Amino acid sequence: QVLTREISLYLESQVRVGFLGSGVGLSLVLGFGVAYACYYLNSIAKKPQLVASNDRFCRFLEEYCPVVTETYYPTIWCWEGRVQTLLRPFITSRPQVQYRNELIKTADGGQISLDWFDNNDSSYYPDASTRPTVLLLPGLTGTSKESYILHMIHQSETLGYRCVVFNNRGIAGEELLTPRTYCAANTEDLEAVIHHVHSLHPSAPFMAAGVSMGGMLLLNYLGKTGRDTPLKAAAIFSAGWNVFESVESLEKPLNWLLFNYYLTTCLQSSISRHRQMLEKLFDMDLVMKARTVREFDKQFTSVMFGYRSIDDYYEDASPCRKLKSVGIPVLCLNSVDDVFSPAHAIPVETAKQNANVALVLTSCGGHIGFLEGVWPRKCTYMDRVFKQFVQAVFEHGNKIFSM
Repeated sequence: QVLTREISLYLESQVRVGFLGSGVGLSLVLGFGVAYACYYLNSIAKKPQLVASNDRFCRFLEEYCPVVTETYYPTIWCWEGRVQTLLRPFITSRPQVQYRNELIKTADGGQISLDWFDNNDSSYYPDASTRPTVLLLPGLTGTSKESYILHMIHQSETLGYRCVVFNNRGIAGEELLTPRTYCAANTEDLEAVIHHVHSLHPSAPFMAAGVSMGGMLLLNYLGKTGRDTPLKAAAIFSAGWNVFESVESLEKPLNWLLFNYYLTTCLQSSISRHRQMLEKLFDMDLVMKARTVREFDKQFTSVMFGYRSIDDYYEDASPCRKLKSVGIPVLCLNSVDDVFSPAHAIPVETAKQNANVALVLTSCGGHIGFLEGVWPRKCTYMDRVFKQFVQAVFEHGNKIFSM
């Protein structure tokens, strides 16, 4: 009874003092904090894995793009891949960018919308004819208004470069003139855009950066053209290397709930306003019933581009199959916790066989996430990789172009 009374008096005193004000409460909080910090520093914050067979390319990156060799510290309260993927669009700021729009015609009678950031106030490159140009390719349903594109342009602006955003057909507000949109495998529109931009500024150094599906499209173009391209180099972010593996990952129950269904509705929304044009060739009612990206591609994308089956389309759209043919320096950033591009599908061994390719693999970052800092409103790790690499290419590229 005496022992029980002493315990009771002790507990009452702790309640009066307050949990956090007690020695026990403070010890628990500090203990948890120390344990979490140790776990974060030992298991979360890591240097990325740099995969490159060319020692010269590696030394170039270490000297002029050192961010790829530094420890990446993901935001301490949202380092998990899915969380980073979901939060980035809401957390990151949206820099103000004033575009100049241009519509160009295609050989089949269609049109492509380009959004230019000319950077005419550039003090580093006042001569527009020689001002370095970066072509930016957004993701699956993305446009020039995406926050990650705006941040790339902001980074380019500080360096004095010009940017042009390639909006895929029919998603940037322009009308479809023919019943055709876009896909990750068909590079005809990209080839037309690259030729057009280069013809306008033939003396300007020229490179490209692609994000997600934009990166896949760019890789497929580079695999097709080899060295026969006006691009000096390219940067690829969060590309899906093997489409079969990507859709399988996205069809897992939690990933379907968080990402797949939403992406499918975005794809359907992007074509719904062009329904009158597309109904000439497609059963749009069937297309609008799709509940996964795979179903949408089976009923719409693969049919539009003449593939015998969805498997034929996915095989052709997978950049891992063309990586060995890339003929210019390419830096590819992926996170191994990206559900859109599973770690086991990243073509590490193939990359080692091409001296033009360097992979940068982070342990965290999700899909186009790469948040860092306590409150990651502004610059992400991806933004820093982009800025350092394009600056390295434009200002020191002669050291790798002769590889």
